[in-house]
Formats: sequence, structure tokens, C-alpha cells
Amino acid sequence: MKALASDMRVAINLDGFPEVTFTLKSHPRAEIDDLREVLDNGKDLSVKVKQHRKNRSLDANAMLWAVINEIANVLRTSKEEVYLDMLKKYGQSSVVSIVDEAVETFLKSVKYAEIIGEGTLNDKEFTHIKVFMGSSNYNSREMSILIDGTLSEAKELGIEVMSLQDVVLLKEEWK
Repeated sequence: MKALASDMRVAINLDGFPEVTFTLKSHPRAEIDDLREVLDNGKDLSVKVKQHRKNRSLDANAMLWAVINEIANVLRTSKEEVYLDMLKKYGQSSVVSIVDEAVETFLKSVKYAEIIGEGTLNDKEFTHIKVFMGSSNYNSREMSILIDGTLSEAKELGIEVMSLQDVVLLKEEWK
């Protein structure tokens, strides 16, 4: 079950454990009944609570891909290649070190990655790989950086892009 909460109360029960109560903004009665049945059958629930964030604007995502498509047309390359280039220049990434025997399998399991070096530790050979996070996982600040960089690249290529005011409006939708 997924729901938005507008209030939370915490009490400590007689056994010293916290009891957390949420006021939900919707009434998912059937889902609540299903969860109650799980507990009644002696099983535990897994609970994850985090701050609600709006999903990124579909307009912003569409605009990003439209600009990427225009860049790809000018450069006579694929949208995927331009997207990966933008992720490399303006996106979020992490570096991991993988034991050499596992590199091929690891690279098959991630979509955006590149080998950046090698090393040895305790007589084991490792490959250092930079892994780029896809923009669908970005928060508003990270997406803003990616869009700004992509728009800048488009302008350098002489591609007409939306006005600064329109970009600001799209960014405001994410907050």
C-alpha cells in the first residue's frame, strides 16, 4: 500500500516499543483490510516511510528528450549516445571497483557505465567502473543540472531551445 500522510503520532507501548499512527489523505480501506489480515495470520509487514516528493514533470522529461533528439540529429548519432554523453557531463554517478572475474557480468547488469581504470589490492586485480544513474531516478536539483547542461550543449550547436522563462516554469513544477 502506498499513501500520503498529513500527520503522525508516536506513542510508546507498555513493552517499550514505539507505536506510530499516521493520518492518511485517502481512504484505501480494502488495502488496509488486506494488511490487517496479514498481521492477523501472524506475519509481519515491511514498512518504509519517507518524505513525499512530487514526481518529475512529464513536460520536463519530454522537453529533455526533444532536445536530446535534436542534438542527435545535428550530430548524426543516436539519442541514446547523446543521452549517455549528457549523463557523463551533467549527470549523477558513482565509481565502483569490481574484481576482474565479475566485470563482464556487472557491465551486463547496468545500463550506463564505463571502465575508468584498473588496480590491484592483496594480489587481486580490480577494474574501476563509473556507473551513471539514469535521469528517472533524479531529484529536482539533479534533473535541473542535467537539463541546464543539455540546453547549453544544444545552444552551442545552434539549436533553438525554449526560453529561459519556460525552463524556470518547468523546474518549478518539480518542487
